[in-house]
Amino acid sequence: MVVMKFGGTSVADPEKIKEVARRLVRAHEHGERVVGVLSAMGDTTDELIRLAHEISPKPHPREYDMLISVGERISNALCAMAVQDLGHEAISLTGSQAGIVTDTVHGKAKITEMRTTRIDNALDAGKIVLVAGFQGVSADSHDVTTLGRGGSNLTAVALAAALGANACEMYTDVEGVYTADPRLVPNARKLNAVTYEEMLELAASGAKVLQLRSVELARNHNVRLHVRSTFSDAGGTWIVDEEDPVLEKAIISGVAHTDCEPLYRVSSIDPARLFDRLADANVNVDTILQVTGGEIVFSAPIEDRAACEELLGGLGVEWSMRDDLGKVALVGAGMKSHPGIAAKTFATLDEIGVKAEVISTSPIKIACHVLTGDVPKAVAALHDAFELGAA
Repeated sequence: MVVMKFGGTSVADPEKIKEVARRLVRAHEHGERVVGVLSAMGDTTDELIRLAHEISPKPHPREYDMLISVGERISNALCAMAVQDLGHEAISLTGSQAGIVTDTVHGKAKITEMRTTRIDNALDAGKIVLVAGFQGVSADSHDVTTLGRGGSNLTAVALAAALGANACEMYTDVEGVYTADPRLVPNARKLNAVTYEEMLELAASGAKVLQLRSVELARNHNVRLHVRSTFSDAGGTWIVDEEDPVLEKAIISGVAHTDCEPLYRVSSIDPARLFDRLADANVNVDTILQVTGGEIVFSAPIEDRAACEELLGGLGVEWSMRDDLGKVALVGAGMKSHPGIAAKTFATLDEIGVKAEVISTSPIKIACHVLTGDVPKAVAALHDAFELGAA
């Protein structure tokens, strides 16, 4: 049993969809029970979003989800046709037809139940099953819901967990997870394997190869992830448990970055009240600090900026926001047992004249908010300082 997920660049045009169909068929011919999860073709979702905002400055959440869920249905139906032309049986399913049941939150729905009877029956009949990613159906309203940007990853992992797949293969336009963004660091090295915890920190800090929630779900259900290139047969990167023998046991696995992560300062409010309201607004808060005098500092993704500003403006408290900062994060499970990593990090930033405006840490991460213009050189300097390009 294998679940194979293909991103938007992997299905960007008809020829690429045909190549995806050939990959699915090859796996099926090797005796696998195959489930494919396809994203929308290329920039289809972005185009649908643009259309929605041309029609309405604030689209109704239900209708917005109805609209932007269409792209995945198109690519999966086309791929099913391509599989059938190769002489194999295939069936494409929407999220609701596949039994992906969610809560009622449009745009960021959470999966609450997987009812895979229809998929199981199709697999038993020898069919390749194609599931539209990024979407489900609300158990309460029976409306179409979407799972947030990158939600096809979440669909694939949830299916792999529910179906007991040997692995969940994530096909994309890169060959795996790298020690840094190769566009910023030309000598960035592809990693053979990283732990779930390292991948969670990398994803939370800006690495876009996997959606954060999908890695969390994989860890919770012990689903081994394999990030691979659609366009080559090279071995990719495994995302696995810390005890897995494929791990390299590196001290530092990589440097991740975000070009812009707004930082908010709020005064005269109880933390419980503030973060309860942010949770109600489905804002994914990252860094949280409380400084002298009770001032609270927190960061949140750029896509949550409008929600944050609306909420803070309605609370009647003093607040400010900086949008000139990005985040650079050094991640590695080896930090837990190797002293001196923090000292070397800050010395490296000092040497290149980069000031950390805010610092946050976890047992396997050191993250610094720096000026957006300083992000590229900070990433490159840390990558070199810790010799991450070396084999």
